[in-house]
Amino acid sequence: MRKLFLFAVAILCATVFAYGSTVKFQDIAKCRAENKSIYGVRSMADGEHFTIIKGKKIVRCSYADRTDSLALFEGDFKIGNYTLSPDERHILLTDAKSVKPIYRRSATADYYLADVGGKAQKVLEQVRDVTFSANGEQLIYAKGNNLYLYNIARSESKAITADGEWNRIINGTSDWVYEEEYGFTKAYAMSPDGAKIAYLRFDESAVPTFEMMRYDDKLYNKAYSFKYPKAGDKNSVVTLHLYDVAAGKTEQIPTGEQTDQYIFNLQWTPSGELSFYRVNRLQNHFEVLLREASGVVRPIYEERCKTYVERPSAATINFIDGERFIVSEETTAGYNHLYLHSTKRGRLNAITSGEWEVTALVGTAKKRVYYLSTERSPLQRHLYSIGLNGKGKRCHTPNDGFHSVQPSVGMRYYLCTATTAAMPNVVTVHRASGEVIDTLVDSRTKVAECGRWAKREFKQFITERGDTLNYYIQLPFGFDRSKKYPVLLTQYSGPGSQSVRDRWSLDWEDALPHDGYIVACCDGRGTGFRGEAFKKCTYADLGRKEVEDQISFARFLAKQEFVDAERIGIYGWSYGGFMALNCALHGEGLFCMAIAVAPVTSWRYYDTIYTEIYNGLPQDNPKGYDDNSPLSHADKLSERTKLLIIHGTADDNVHFQNSMEMCRRLNAAGKQYDMMVYPDQNHSMRPSATSLVRQKMIDYTLENL
Repeated sequence: MRKLFLFAVAILCATVFAYGSTVKFQDIAKCRAENKSIYGVRSMADGEHFTIIKGKKIVRCSYADRTDSLALFEGDFKIGNYTLSPDERHILLTDAKSVKPIYRRSATADYYLADVGGKAQKVLEQVRDVTFSANGEQLIYAKGNNLYLYNIARSESKAITADGEWNRIINGTSDWVYEEEYGFTKAYAMSPDGAKIAYLRFDESAVPTFEMMRYDDKLYNKAYSFKYPKAGDKNSVVTLHLYDVAAGKTEQIPTGEQTDQYIFNLQWTPSGELSFYRVNRLQNHFEVLLREASGVVRPIYEERCKTYVERPSAATINFIDGERFIVSEETTAGYNHLYLHSTKRGRLNAITSGEWEVTALVGTAKKRVYYLSTERSPLQRHLYSIGLNGKGKRCHTPNDGFHSVQPSVGMRYYLCTATTAAMPNVVTVHRASGEVIDTLVDSRTKVAECGRWAKREFKQFITERGDTLNYYIQLPFGFDRSKKYPVLLTQYSGPGSQSVRDRWSLDWEDALPHDGYIVACCDGRGTGFRGEAFKKCTYADLGRKEVEDQISFARFLAKQEFVDAERIGIYGWSYGGFMALNCALHGEGLFCMAIAVAPVTSWRYYDTIYTEIYNGLPQDNPKGYDDNSPLSHADKLSERTKLLIIHGTADDNVHFQNSMEMCRRLNAAGKQYDMMVYPDQNHSMRPSATSLVRQKMIDYTLENL
């Protein structure tokens, strides 16, 4: 008996050794933390200085002189965020510990005011979306779905609205779907002269209520109810209002006869006129409207497309003076480019052109436009400048890589963060000409000291259908071409996304090459930065072509002499989870393992703005919703495919409902699968399971692939 016991222990130890990961996720997390940057950058009005957060300090720095540094504020709490007053004599700050997240971008916090060089005093508790008034004498903020003005000198608040009510009326902040899909929470804007405040009012009374169970380690669990419009259902009715600060009166601004539309991006032009966006429900008609001083509201720009107009953001339209503005759009040329427009004369001229994409407008100065683009490679980003007339183009980033830029006021200087797949962040400060003044951050040495990571090799392959797709591959340490290795495919694959790019990143998959695994990633049809036709070919049919491409990629790799074709797995999160499930179900046993985290299992369960722009309305396109849903194909899961579904129960974005209904279908089909549930964790597995879930995926891969 003792010999049998010892033998069993020996077998157990051998198994643990075989499946134990060489690298833990905590090692990866420590290394990621060494990839430094500059935080809280704000250009000051003089265009010669910028401010940053350094722990408990706000520090003013000179672009041109590294020795010119001054602490504007030093407190006794970690700073979460800050804003300088218009005259830059005062600072509005939040205590990081006081921040209480609501959804992905929204949060309440305690706000403090400090004179430059002085001490902070708490002025507002648990409010949100706070900004200085135009004269710096008041604060505008939201609380309890209402909008307020706070007089700093008198320490008094005055209500701008009074009808705010949870799950019914929202004033001055966005509802859930606008926040998630249009990326903003502050839904008001003060005029340059401080006389008027424009704000949006969301009437979400008719929006269906979703209940998300909260457990919170309590004896009785409780449902959290919030308004969430699923595809095809009613949205908030959004109206635009203008509040007169002196008179204390409000008027409604006409936004058109339709109520089933999207209104957002309130912006005051340099000449003091109000502009805003209007997008129809199908999101194939985008307009910019201007309210003139006379009160007349008229369109100054519109864009139409047979499929959809990509979701506009605040960066889509940029006014450069009282009449002219720059538009970023893709439907004219089939690639995203910049165009100069006039509020009176329409389109003046194209600024950029070519079979590549402008990815960001950085700034304008002296009749020149600075922008980031994919001209050198769709996998990279480079800074260019060009005349407003489209002439005199110049590249300011000669080295390969992925560049992001933070400009000074007036575009005299800029901070540039450069990275490649093999190089972590290097932050430099430049003159507008591109001349390097100084290096502020160089993460290369510290990152190199914390460990070795498998190199990403960027390649292309051609599918059976003739499509050329970009991919990267990471070979295991000690790679021997004569041996065969298991492969994990990692992907996201959502419309307009990009996972294959020449940019440094590190996540749980990077542990696998240390244990003899290949990691590969492919951007299939529907992903971004390769032109409108490539991106929009998946319209109204989400999940078919993308799945075809990932299966083609797996078959392509299976044919490589160094790949173990019997050991190919796939992973994805969110849209990627939808893809991982579908690949497992349609792969006919090609994948021996699949991990789906927070997967969408039916687009009928997801929100209006995201789903309908890419798939149309379910009332008009039921096949596009049901034919590619994993729920419709649960019976196709191969017996050889080990499937792990992971979800957080407090996911307000992709509801836990998605995984529960997937389990229902798999159970009905008699299929076996594994599942990990993380109580009270959101879509990103926050607040406490971000590391835990990644270590689980490392371990599961080593055990099953």
